[in-house]
Amino acid sequence: MNFLVTGGAGFVGSAVCRYLCSNLAHRVTNLDKLTYAGNLASLRSIENARNYRFEYADICNAGAVLDLLNRDEIDIVMHLAAESHVDRSIIGPAAFIETNIVGTYQALNSALEYWRRLPSEKKRRFRFLHVSTDEVFGDLPFDSSVFTEQTPYAPSSPYSASKAASDHLVRAWYKTYGLPVLLSTCSNNYGPFQFPEKLIPLVILNALDEKSLPVYGRGSNVRDWVFVDDHARALAMIATQGSVGESYNVGGGSERTSLAVVEAICDVLDDRRPRSGGRRYRDLIVFVPDRPGHDRRYAIDASKIGRDLGWAPRENFARGLARTVDWYLQNEWWWGPISHDRYAGERLGEARKGAA
Repeated sequence: MNFLVTGGAGFVGSAVCRYLCSNLAHRVTNLDKLTYAGNLASLRSIENARNYRFEYADICNAGAVLDLLNRDEIDIVMHLAAESHVDRSIIGPAAFIETNIVGTYQALNSALEYWRRLPSEKKRRFRFLHVSTDEVFGDLPFDSSVFTEQTPYAPSSPYSASKAASDHLVRAWYKTYGLPVLLSTCSNNYGPFQFPEKLIPLVILNALDEKSLPVYGRGSNVRDWVFVDDHARALAMIATQGSVGESYNVGGGSERTSLAVVEAICDVLDDRRPRSGGRRYRDLIVFVPDRPGHDRRYAIDASKIGRDLGWAPRENFARGLARTVDWYLQNEWWWGPISHDRYAGERLGEARKGAA
């Protein structure tokens, strides 16, 4: 099976590439334009693999995407290329509109042209998997409600709005043109190789530097967490076994408040790398003004993918978090250059309503 992974140098995309390449029957082409969060170092373990190849390109370049589809005789597109950080979308939404909406439109058009020209057997096998986020569903109250595949869209941020728009385009290309698409919607990912603007790696690296650990509001916002390798495995199952036109929720069944996540990281670090003088990492926690449009809670009902495809998360949150902390402690070669050259942990997304 020949895969094209867009955004394969990103956090989830690199996990997908590593997972797919572990099956030598697969050939994987990674298309990425290497924006600030793209990092080929995340693919060091497979960069010389015979069934892996990297291509520097932009999904907004429809011709480049079409050339890759034809040259590598792609059977499955796994579309992960996206701007993904909510805080960055608040201060700079244009990049999210360009990549997430226009880029998806161009990728769909290239896939459609390629698919239409395929011989009948390859045409029957072809799939386009679009990877989305639970943030398209908006805000959940603090009760027992959960997101299902039928939950209406109600995005709150420029990021989630751009992903919702791209989801609608994917469904339109299926219903209007017959392109064989699938969609996935996932909860918060965590694990090795995550760019340190996101909560878990940011807290780990700030703590190691003895910096303050910022928590939005009172830390009461709730997220469901899934280990990135579990997500990668789910995406491969959806792409190869899912039903055309269907959407699948992927979640870890691990709801936590932001404060609970930060405290759990502190407790692991207290055990792994204690501070001097008997001080605790929890003492570094500070509460900062909440970001605009911060949804209270996300929670995923992942029963459909379990029922239809047999997927379930293998990693629980406590064990996965400990693995993640250990990885950052042992792999400064990966995150050190990022902290030095690209992102030093500064606060993003402080735009306020009514600001010019």
